[in-house]
Amino acid sequence: MFSSRDKKLFALTAALTIAAGALYVMGANPVLRFVVAGAALAVMASLVGRSVEALGDRLGPAATGILQSALGNLPELFVIIFSLKAGLDDVVRSTIVGSILANVLLVLGLAFLAGGLKHGKQKFSGEQSRSLGLMLVLAVFILAIPALTAALHTPAEGHERELSVIISIVLLALFALSLPATLRKTSDTEATSPIAADAGVGEQIREATHTGEWPLQVAIGMLGAAAVGAAFVSEWFVDALTPAIETLGISQAFAGLVIVAIAGNAVENVVGIQLMRRNQPDYGVQVVLQSPVQVAMTIAPLVVLVAPLVGAAGFTLVLSPMLIAALVMSAIVAFFVVIDGESTWFEGAVLVALYCAIASAFWWG
Repeated sequence: MFSSRDKKLFALTAALTIAAGALYVMGANPVLRFVVAGAALAVMASLVGRSVEALGDRLGPAATGILQSALGNLPELFVIIFSLKAGLDDVVRSTIVGSILANVLLVLGLAFLAGGLKHGKQKFSGEQSRSLGLMLVLAVFILAIPALTAALHTPAEGHERELSVIISIVLLALFALSLPATLRKTSDTEATSPIAADAGVGEQIREATHTGEWPLQVAIGMLGAAAVGAAFVSEWFVDALTPAIETLGISQAFAGLVIVAIAGNAVENVVGIQLMRRNQPDYGVQVVLQSPVQVAMTIAPLVVLVAPLVGAAGFTLVLSPMLIAALVMSAIVAFFVVIDGESTWFEGAVLVALYCAIASAFWWG
């Protein structure tokens, strides 16, 4: 039932979670608590992703895309909620942007790099990948509206909170409209969902990661345990966040854009790199791209709507000009690198370089 990879993931998750909890209780050095909790968060995100994948396998291909959209980003959502509660609005906004950047620039770049170095130029049919890329661009443009109204001093300036709520409802409505198409997916027909990967992705992931199928009860139980664990680890991580970044001398923006985003979201998508190395670029690109699309269409609007419940009633989607530029730039770049249906190792290297350049710009804030 459990593969050797599953057992290693369980053991690593348990060890890091226990270590993070012990350091939290002891009030250890904040940097040490931050590092250990961040590592625990990363493996917990992988466990949540594995549990969602296993549950989708048991419920059928039609449910997989919905489960990935609704539950795949739980660890990141928990971190964002605890950060909101702690008043770290800059961390929250940069984490949302960073999750998108980390996937479409860093992870996709590493996937192109790994696949290209092993197989040379890789070609993919591109239809579903282009659809995901287009949805990412459109969702990012929608997210940018509140910031643009403030920056351009339109009549809507001063009503950014109301506008953010309206936009959040619009994005969640779009997500709801995508569900019927997702439910029509079957294992032997082409995917029609605009925000989820092909139905065959799950099988390819199992082959790439050498994981087996879990019984339905085990999948549900593991997902529940992983969700509870992610909530605790997220609280410990956020508790150490402020003192750690003060000690390390980094900004809240950099912490959210790079550290929190990678730990909470991007690590679980390294399977896309594995698929590219197996010369399955169709599935590899889709695995990487569906995550930022779901962040833009579900996580960001949910954060806006949940904010008043955790004492952050004034939270808006008004991003700084640099965050807006990075967000829009990454979405457009992602669309253009998949529109031709082929990838090279050098394209991957350029994507990683662009990510490093953007991340460096946020070191000071």
